[in-house]
Amino acid sequence: MLSSLSPHLPIIQVVLPLIAAPICVIFRRTGVAWLIALVVSWLSFGISIVLLEQVISNGPISYLLGSWPTPWGIEYRVDILSAFVMLIVTSIGAIVMIFAPNSVHMEIPPDRTYLFYTMYLLTFTGLLGITITGDAFNLFVFLEISSLSSYVLISLGAERNALTAALRYLILGTVGATFYIIGVGLMYQMTGTLNITDLAERLPEVASTKTILVAIGFITVGIGLKLGLFPLHVWLPNAYAYAPSVVTVFLAATATKVAVYMMLRVYFSIFGTKMFSALPIDELLLILGLIAILSMSAVAIYQSNAKRLLAYSSVAQVGYMVIGISMVTTTGLTATILHLFNHAMIKCALFLVLAAVFYRIKSVKIEDMAGLGKAMPYTMAAFIVAGFSLLGVPLTVGFISKWYLILGALEKGWWPVAGLIVVSSLLAVIYFWKIIEIAYFKPRPEGAAEISEVPLNMLLPIWVMVGSNVYFGMNTDLTVSAAMSAAKSLIGGAP
Repeated sequence: MLSSLSPHLPIIQVVLPLIAAPICVIFRRTGVAWLIALVVSWLSFGISIVLLEQVISNGPISYLLGSWPTPWGIEYRVDILSAFVMLIVTSIGAIVMIFAPNSVHMEIPPDRTYLFYTMYLLTFTGLLGITITGDAFNLFVFLEISSLSSYVLISLGAERNALTAALRYLILGTVGATFYIIGVGLMYQMTGTLNITDLAERLPEVASTKTILVAIGFITVGIGLKLGLFPLHVWLPNAYAYAPSVVTVFLAATATKVAVYMMLRVYFSIFGTKMFSALPIDELLLILGLIAILSMSAVAIYQSNAKRLLAYSSVAQVGYMVIGISMVTTTGLTATILHLFNHAMIKCALFLVLAAVFYRIKSVKIEDMAGLGKAMPYTMAAFIVAGFSLLGVPLTVGFISKWYLILGALEKGWWPVAGLIVVSSLLAVIYFWKIIEIAYFKPRPEGAAEISEVPLNMLLPIWVMVGSNVYFGMNTDLTVSAAMSAAKSLIGGAP
């Protein structure tokens, strides 16, 4: 039975959550919807592990829908990069679903909780589809599935500002998707194909045409909006701040990472290193990335809401990934792919802590977190360890990412860039210390209600993610080897 299903795992990975979503609507019961989402998330995680093992052992997997040969039919293609990103998305989803019930019950009205799990599964479907499809238009379809369901997830927040944040994200997300599909349409006009592998073969013949130059510009803006690239990030802080806590955790750890994957896939799998290097896009990305890591880290220092603080930090972290892309080297792309994986674990852990804090004190304002170091010792200890990882302290995953990024900068002779990366990390110390100071060095207000640790089903996922930050910071065999293999395949053997 299992052996007969193995060849069809790429399509099962997408179909499984897609079918599960309407089943949640049919039952309309919170417990049943959560159980379905939990089972599907863990099954998808298992499938991701199997696919990654198959790719490492046997090379890329090509799955033809309806047995139609490419480029006539739609191809699902799993290589080392897509399998690696798929593992990130599914592992985060599996952990978040264990944490979810208590938090969702408190923040979302009972009559709408089944909608949360439905929209989560649709977002899950879209993100997995983006990582697995080998078709540029099909990528747009999955992008819209994930985006539309994300808008609904954000709007489920208890505050009225959640609706405003969702509307802003909807408008800008629609603009981004429109720009992307215009770029894809222009490429189709010039090549007559939508298959990513076929596009890569045909584009060099028309690479110098104005149509293709305009196409890459449209696609860059479209994906830039989706991943929160400075200065196209204006939707992100409010979306993270006002969405339900579990939604913030999931989107912060997966959505922007999948958008970075899209950028890597388009730039290097479709356009290729030579075309990408021939345009000034790498210089533009470098400038925007440097501005992001400095300005957004500085803005984070002045935030009074911990979720907004981490949201601006996320924009800065996207800047690090973009800087790695701009290097157009194996080391630079390795740093980007590593940070894509590592930052997902870091932000998942940090936002899980804030979700636990909100569960207890109904607030994530920094001033309201006074005395939590003693009242919630295990939760806040997790925040410290995950924060150290964000800063890039040795023996954590954050150190590994920044180490490779600085190595990439030094290989290019970009000493000032390496220096600015260090400066940005020092700025992160300031905003991280703000929360630590309040939590550990200021007492709980007089008359404040007594609080205790969160339940074990919330605390355990937090520490699983914190443990992952330390484990993969010390044992880098899987992450570094996978990231380096993916970088080499993208760069085409360039140094």
